Amino acid sequence: MRVDAHHHMWDLAVRDQPWTAEPGLAETLHRTFTLDDLKPLTDAAGIEASVLVQTITVAAETPEFLKLAEADPLVKAVTGWTDLTEPDVAETLQGLKESAGGRWLKGIRHQVQGEPDPAWLIRDDVLRGLKAVGEAGLVYELLTLPHQLPAAVAAVTALPETSFVLDHCSKPPITTGELEPWATRLRELAELPNVTCKLSGLVTEASKQWSVEDLRPYTEVVLAAFGPDRVMFGSDWPVCLLHATYVQVVEATEQLTEGLSEAERDAVWGGTAARIYGITPGL
Repeated sequence: MRVDAHHHMWDLAVRDQPWTAEPGLAETLHRTFTLDDLKPLTDAAGIEASVLVQTITVAAETPEFLKLAEADPLVKAVTGWTDLTEPDVAETLQGLKESAGGRWLKGIRHQVQGEPDPAWLIRDDVLRGLKAVGEAGLVYELLTLPHQLPAAVAAVTALPETSFVLDHCSKPPITTGELEPWATRLRELAELPNVTCKLSGLVTEASKQWSVEDLRPYTEVVLAAFGPDRVMFGSDWPVCLLHATYVQVVEATEQLTEGLSEAERDAVWGGTAARIYGITPGL
């Protein structure tokens, strides 16, 4: 089973997405993207299941995504958003799980990359919220920049019973071609057994004239550090459209993983995501 472990969607008629209107993004992203737009792409790529990931820090988005997952067989998991710092976060998570489509809630995410405090993840109130995520049986997705990886390491270390997923390989500086200090920090995170990594979002960290060889050094670090059984493919559609089509992302990832064994490729292309998000074929 091939799984796209990371994609988004939004309907501007329901809610504006102000970030998509920023300079350099608006021409490509400031419009509505739906499952009807995505499904021809996943069908062509042989993708059988997907993980729909939050886009904005608005609580109402998560119930909307859960209802969407309940109605469409492609979406087999939802990573939503809730305020981790609220005292009643555990009750909020339970309410989401019991809501319409709540069985599809598998993770929580916050745009940590936008937090000015590099130690945001290890604030007492945040750690309490992260613990509640784990106790609810959900994964927490880390959306961080390289300078925030030390705090991610500390948070993951502090909560060994919580499962974490690193989004977009923590956005390495591909445009500069530099590996350090990102690579050392990523390897330190990968030493912790309760974290996996999405091989996603790399094309938008590269230049618009990117090549597969630009991505290869970073992919090799990720695969060596985590091992294929802790790495999963994600398209990051439609954000990927800033620099690549869905097909180009799939083809690049296929080239970057062609040196793996069949079992290792199966892990990256679906096995890891199925295990982490509890995705079962046919359900």
